[in-house]
Amino acid sequence: MVKNNETTAHNRYIFLFTAVRHHGEYEWQDPKSEDEVVNISFINKDGKHVPLRGKVGDNLLYLGHRYGVEIEGACEASLACSTCHVYVKEEYLDKLPEPKEEEEDQLDLAAFLKDNSRLGCQIVLKKNLEGAEFTLPQATRNYYVDGHKPKPH
Repeated sequence: MVKNNETTAHNRYIFLFTAVRHHGEYEWQDPKSEDEVVNISFINKDGKHVPLRGKVGDNLLYLGHRYGVEIEGACEASLACSTCHVYVKEEYLDKLPEPKEEEEDQLDLAAFLKDNSRLGCQIVLKKNLEGAEFTLPQATRNYYVDGHKPKPH
C-alpha cells in the first residue's frame, strides 16, 4: 500500500513540475469531449467581438494567446504585472473566486481600472463561465524593463 501512495505522490510531483515548466501548454490542447467545452468571448480594443472555444481548466491569458487575442501578459502569469487586465461582464463577476491580495495589488497599478477589473492570468475557465465576455482595456502599463511581450510557445 505504501508503494502505491509513493507512486501517486510521484505522479503528482511530475504533473506539478510539468505544469510549471510549460506555462500555457494545456490551453493549446483541444477539449477531449463536449462536456469540457466553455464558450467565451473577448471584446478587443477596437470593440470587435472574438468568440473562443475553451475548455474547463484553461487559463484565460494563455487561451487568449492561443487564439491571437492581444492580451499581453508580460510577467507570464506570475502576478508581477497588470498587462493581462480585463473587464469581466458584470453577470459573471460573482462566478469567479475572490481575487487574491497579490492580484488586487497588481490591479491597483492597472490603467483604466474599473469595479469589474480582473487579471486574465487569474481566471481559470469553469462551466459556469459559459458565455462570459472579457473586454480588453484601451491600454495597459508594462513596467517590464525591456517592454517584454511573451510569445505563445
